[in-house]
Amino acid sequence: MNLLIRWALNALALWLTVQIGVGVSMAQPGLGPLLIAALVVGLVNAVVRPVMVILTLPITIVTFGLFLLVVNGLALALASVLSPLEVAGFWGAVFGALVLSVISALLSRVFRDSAR
Repeated sequence: MNLLIRWALNALALWLTVQIGVGVSMAQPGLGPLLIAALVVGLVNAVVRPVMVILTLPITIVTFGLFLLVVNGLALALASVLSPLEVAGFWGAVFGALVLSVISALLSRVFRDSAR
């Protein structure tokens, strides 16, 4: 899938997550901050999250994968520190990451690459 299309879909998923109101909000309104936040969330998920998954692998195995929800929440909280995204505490980050993941997966499924 084209990188710009994926970025736009992640921005749309982030906007929908903010609109649902599960503990994630934008510090500044507008399209620019939303695109910056989507870029930062994507970079954190691509660079930092895999390292966190490897480091927490033992506890993830013990909890049968449920600890990945915490890892996703921590990744979203880290992205909120680096972008105009605001997260309302730990549980806001966990629920926000869960909703963002579901919406992003649904949008990726709907707009999947026709070459596959």
